[in-house]
Parts: sequence; structure tokens; C-alpha cells
Amino acid sequence: MTGKNNISIGFLTMGLFMIYGFLLIYLRDFAPTAAEWSNSYSTGKHFEARLAHVHGNLFAFLNILIGFLLLHFKDKLPHAKAISLLALTGLLMPIGILSEVYLGLPPVLVLVGALAMSISVIWLGFNFYKLKK
Repeated sequence: MTGKNNISIGFLTMGLFMIYGFLLIYLRDFAPTAAEWSNSYSTGKHFEARLAHVHGNLFAFLNILIGFLLLHFKDKLPHAKAISLLALTGLLMPIGILSEVYLGLPPVLVLVGALAMSISVIWLGFNFYKLKK
């Protein structure tokens, strides 16, 4: 069903990035290196980790919203399946940020995910603009 996977994966992703938020709280407040972590608030791994957390939850929420809309309007919107897949591919952005921070990988996934999510949102917006009553 077009949209169902966006909703389920969106909620699961949001839950995982919420749990990741608890790790960030631990690193900021309770870890032995909490002072160093807090002092690097706007630079390096700390900044990148916060970017992943924020974008992970944002892109998860966008998938939930896009999935809900596609479930209800799939018969009236062209290319619903492609929009759904692009929105899911967008989740590569926060995953890519985490892979940069923890694995030192290049930002390819970040770019692919950001582009995919942007295209899905714009494409869906145009489809709704053209939607007849």
C-alpha cells in the first residue's frame, strides 16, 4: 500500500532518533567527557550528532505526513509510488550524517538523502497544487 511503509518506517525511525537523543543527553550531562562535549557545542562531532538527531526526526515526521497524505489521496495523485520511495530514500540523509560521525564515511548518503527528500516534497506539493476538487 502506497504510504503505509512511509508511516511505519517514519515512526520506527523517529523512535530510534529519539533514543539517540537520550545518548546525546548522556554525552552532554553524564559522560566522563561531558564538559569537553558541551564545549564543542557548535563544532565537530557534537554539532554533526545534533544535525543527525534533528534531521532524523524531521525526515521521519515528513515520511509519516507524506505517507498519510498518499494513503488518502493516492488515487488522485500521479506518481504516488515514486514520491513514497523518494521520501523513504530521504532517510539516508540523517543516516549519512551518523556514518560520517561514527565511521568517517564521505557525505554521499547525506547528499542523496537530502536530494531525494527535497524532490519528494516538491513533487508532492506540485501534485496537490494541480489536484482537482
